[in-house]
Amino acid sequence: MEGISLILAIVVVTALAFDFTNGFHDTANAMATTISTGALRPKVAVAMSAVLNLVGAFLSVEVANTISKGLVDESGIRPEVIFAALVGAILWNLLTWLVGLPSSSSHALMGGLIGATVASAGVGAVHGDALVTKVLIPAIAAPLVAGIAAMLATRLTYSLGRKADGKAAAKGYRTGQIASAGLVSLAHGTNDAQKTMGIITLALVAGGSLAPDSDPPLWVVLSAGLAIALGTYLGGWRIIRTMGKGLTDLQPQQGFAAQTSAATVILASSHLGFSLSTTHSVSGAVMGAGLGRKGGVVRWSTATRMFVAWGLTLPAAALVGAVAEWVTGFGSWGTALVAIFLVGSSAAIWKVSRREVVDHTNVNDTEDQADVVTTAIAAVTPPPPVAAADDAAATIPAQSTATDSAPSRASV
Repeated sequence: MEGISLILAIVVVTALAFDFTNGFHDTANAMATTISTGALRPKVAVAMSAVLNLVGAFLSVEVANTISKGLVDESGIRPEVIFAALVGAILWNLLTWLVGLPSSSSHALMGGLIGATVASAGVGAVHGDALVTKVLIPAIAAPLVAGIAAMLATRLTYSLGRKADGKAAAKGYRTGQIASAGLVSLAHGTNDAQKTMGIITLALVAGGSLAPDSDPPLWVVLSAGLAIALGTYLGGWRIIRTMGKGLTDLQPQQGFAAQTSAATVILASSHLGFSLSTTHSVSGAVMGAGLGRKGGVVRWSTATRMFVAWGLTLPAAALVGAVAEWVTGFGSWGTALVAIFLVGSSAAIWKVSRREVVDHTNVNDTEDQADVVTTAIAAVTPPPPVAAADDAAATIPAQSTATDSAPSRASV
């Protein structure tokens, strides 16, 4: 077994950076409904989620093995390929976070890996059967199963509690929400933290630092767990706002039903080794819970934009990963160029996000929730050129003058 080279060290750091973005991107999966219904204060909720994400990272390695052993051919992969894959995944995570869309970090990683692998070793290096059975089918089934389960659970809870005292029932369900949110956080750690473990393990195998078919070393498990926990604690407030208020207005009963349904689906998938999208599962459960309450509604305009983002995630990340892999093929300077592009793009996205800050103090504001994504896009759109604005201003008085003078001529 060889030591870790410079490119391997870069890949490991980049993978942990992706894990960090996964944490703040997916915090909403566990805590959006808990925060929106007032069951927990925002900062307490994300702190609790961070701790449980870390614990969940140590419970299983089945999903990590799916990534490192099952999806692509290990023998045809270079560390640069994995670096390119992570570039595609990170940039998609940051872009969707910027506009508050809860897209799948998991599918961004899968797309980046597939695109970079195809660019490097051809289509044959991707295991199509594993892609279909452990990625694509769960992507379609998870939100449907979680949504139906949450809708039925919501109807059941309202039916059973229709004679209960309203305030007492709400308090009880808020307590239940805290427990179910903790379960979702734990499930998120067992599934999403493992994806970074798997990608780092794959890089170590590709670089000759681990034997083929190895399980993730302890240091990989620990570092991946810590990275996703830190990202979770910082909180993806933009996506929490969309999940908690932008899709539907949830009552405590609905929040409890949604989180319990999503956690059950995620934990079952982690046990089976499916690289499931926790975002898809929780989003489906939230929509199902919204439809399960009599008089409840789902804001389909926001949901439609979210579905579009889901459909674009794999191909968009794959395209960026493929282009990044092509550039790294030019040698060390190509890899350095991709790294500079990643850092520069990430900094630019962060700077744009400062134009409209969303944090724990305003995450539950509802004034613009009917079209939260449109608002976010408007915030990042540059203002019109000054010259054009001046021309428009000059035109208005001229038109007014002509209009004002017309009555005078008529009267004459």
